[in-house]
Amino acid sequence: MNATILTPLGPDSDEVTFADSAHRMHIVLLNQAFHPDVVSTAQMASDLAQHLARRGHKVSALASRSIYGKTGAVLPRREEIPVAGVPGATISAYRVGFNIFGKRGTLARVADFGLFYALAAVKLLTMPRPDVVIGFSTPPYIALLGLLSRFFRGSKAVYWAMDLYPDVMYTSGMLRPGGMASRFLEWLHRLLVRRADATVVLGRCMQDRVLSKDVPAERVHFIPVWSDESGVRPIPRDSNPLREKWGVGGAFTVMYSGNFGVGHDAETLKAAMLALRDRSDIRFVFVGGGKRRPEIEAFIREHGLTTAAYHEYVPREMLAESLCVGDVHFISLREGMEGLIVPSKLFGIMAAGRPSIFVGNPSSEIARVIVESDSGVLIREGDGAGLAAAITRLAENRNQAAAMGDRARAALSGRYDAKTACDQWAALLDRLFARR
Repeated sequence: MNATILTPLGPDSDEVTFADSAHRMHIVLLNQAFHPDVVSTAQMASDLAQHLARRGHKVSALASRSIYGKTGAVLPRREEIPVAGVPGATISAYRVGFNIFGKRGTLARVADFGLFYALAAVKLLTMPRPDVVIGFSTPPYIALLGLLSRFFRGSKAVYWAMDLYPDVMYTSGMLRPGGMASRFLEWLHRLLVRRADATVVLGRCMQDRVLSKDVPAERVHFIPVWSDESGVRPIPRDSNPLREKWGVGGAFTVMYSGNFGVGHDAETLKAAMLALRDRSDIRFVFVGGGKRRPEIEAFIREHGLTTAAYHEYVPREMLAESLCVGDVHFISLREGMEGLIVPSKLFGIMAAGRPSIFVGNPSSEIARVIVESDSGVLIREGDGAGLAAAITRLAENRNQAAAMGDRARAALSGRYDAKTACDQWAALLDRLFARR
């Protein structure tokens, strides 16, 4: 039985005006990261919050005072964030706790998560009563607080499954399947997906994983990840100041942008980098962070790779320039992770009009989108020689790479752009509210 794929309500206009003010909801987005953080979940939350607020809903965000992955508290406890295009309208940001330890180890992260859980629970039960709580999966299981709010305050609980836990921990080797801890965490996850009023998944492979947990199909909704095609646009190579700043010159540039975590394959890429180390016309550029960043940086130093470099995240307003430094983008997902993680970076790459090389299982959502849009190349994990050959072919036939990028941009509109996906979210929330 297939999960529901939602379609937008109303005509093809930017906004929907509700005839009855009773349809206007107080919607709370519950996630560790929110604007001005630049990690992907914060960007998705901010886009959705802005879209819902423009439709007339009262929107609040409940997040951490820290920038994701960093120690200390740098963000204000309370902030009113302006809604673009609606004078006087704001999104209320409530921020609690802060990261004491950052990413110093699993136990340290658990301690930071525990503090956030506790303070977020108190705030959720004392802030103005929400009609709907949308709980993400950062930190894991934070969406359970939506069930708590439903019990005490009568709100609807929506689980936005960015990553599936504890399955990610099994596959990455962080947790032994069958142990007491894993059984308890699996019980918690099944409780969440079975009791939530709706679970939103990011891909068809993830949809299959959730339905395998005996979840009623009518409660599982596939809404793709998106990119803001108005904010991220193709920029010609000779008009991009970051190419000069990062010293790539006229070289064919392979980029990895975003979080490089334990769910991503690095070995295949490292093998290709070694194979192409003497090609001065090919460069590798990494932007962002993640657990595997130190590993990649150490590899670059160890082998003296002068054609590779790492850079920090750029502000969101410079995302187009950053993504357009790449002539082709590298995306990876360790085999076995398909359906547990859906890398959102693909859709920003498509908005930038750039092709992708995906290393992973062809059944993953990312591979399916690339094949359906004919906008890139698929390589299996461990095939470093195949990856090097694919990069070489594109470097030597840049018109082919550019054509793939054009097809990627064209495929974004009407399916993976921000308005289309956020309209699907608005439709879902309106239907949930109507069932009250």
